[in-house]
Amino acid sequence: YEEIGESKMPYRDNREYRAMTSFDVIASEEESYIVEGYASTFDVYDLFESNGITYKEHIEPSAFENCDMRDVVFLKDHEGTVFARSKNGSLQLSVDGHGLKVRADLSLTAHSREAYEEIKSGLYTQMSFAFVVAENGDSFDNMTHTRNIHSIRKLFDVSYVMRPANNYTDISV
Repeated sequence: YEEIGESKMPYRDNREYRAMTSFDVIASEEESYIVEGYASTFDVYDLFESNGITYKEHIEPSAFENCDMRDVVFLKDHEGTVFARSKNGSLQLSVDGHGLKVRADLSLTAHSREAYEEIKSGLYTQMSFAFVVAENGDSFDNMTHTRNIHSIRKLFDVSYVMRPANNYTDISV
């Protein structure tokens, strides 16, 4: 009980209520759920080390010229749920002077919006891609221990990954 003036009234009897009959909400810019990055770059990168020798890989800028990219999916770590797809337009791929550029709309499903949140939070900052090299589409330089990929026949997926082969890749909102 709370004392009010000279009488004692239960506290709950002194409650004040507010009600709105109508109001307008001014929305801030909506979340777009778009992510962009590079699944591959044209930089020479260290692929792995064995017996003290560092093996490298280089995707040449011409490697994507005849590549089949008609139905590529956007995944996490190259497996599981499809978050975006080139066939339905939610995944766009292009090649520029830096590499294979990816733009994905992750607004279509609850799972894809969760993927967006993982990327937005900085838990995943790099990418990878799954592909098949064309026949005679690569060569190996024994002096530099570098595999040069000249022609990619088919691109299967682009993925945001925990550990990329190419550390020059990136992805962000």
